[in-house]
Amino acid sequence: MSTLTLDAEALYRELLRGVRQLCHADTKLVGITSGGAWLAERLQADLQLPGKAGSISSAMHRDDFAQRGLSNGGQTHIPFDVNGADILVLDDVLYTGRTIRAVLNELFDYGRPGNVRLAVLVDRGGRELPVQADFAAARVTLGAKQSLALARSDTGVFSFDVKEME
Repeated sequence: MSTLTLDAEALYRELLRGVRQLCHADTKLVGITSGGAWLAERLQADLQLPGKAGSISSAMHRDDFAQRGLSNGGQTHIPFDVNGADILVLDDVLYTGRTIRAVLNELFDYGRPGNVRLAVLVDRGGRELPVQADFAAARVTLGAKQSLALARSDTGVFSFDVKEME
C-alpha cells in the first residue's frame, strides 16, 4: 500500500495565490470549522484584509446529523452583514459535497449573499452532490476508507492527518 505525502504548507502557498486572484476589494472570507476556519484566519492576515474572517459550522444542517450530532468543531461566527456580500468559503478538504451543502444552508440563515465561491486546499474527488470548488490547491485520489484532514501545530504550521477508517 502506498502512503500519501502532501506538503500542507506548500499547498497553503498555492491556495494563497489562488485566493488572491479570486478576492475583490470587498470579498469576505468564511472558513468551515475547523480546518477551513484556520485557513481563512491565516489568509485574512496574509492578504491584509480588513476585519476578521468568519467561521461557519455545518453541524446543524448536515443530512447525517442524527448519526453525528454536534461536533466539537466550533460555532458559526460571521462578523459582517451577509446580505449582498461577496463571500469566499474556505475548506481544507472537499470530498462528497455534503458539508458544502450544509454550510450554504447555514450561511443563508444569516442572510442572502450576493455571491458565494469556494476555495479548498485539497479536492479529493468522490462527489455525491454537484459541488465544485472555484479553486483547489491540489487534487488527489484517496480510497473511500481513507480520511484526510488538516492539522495545525501550536505555532500555526499546517500538516495533514491521513487515516485509514474502519
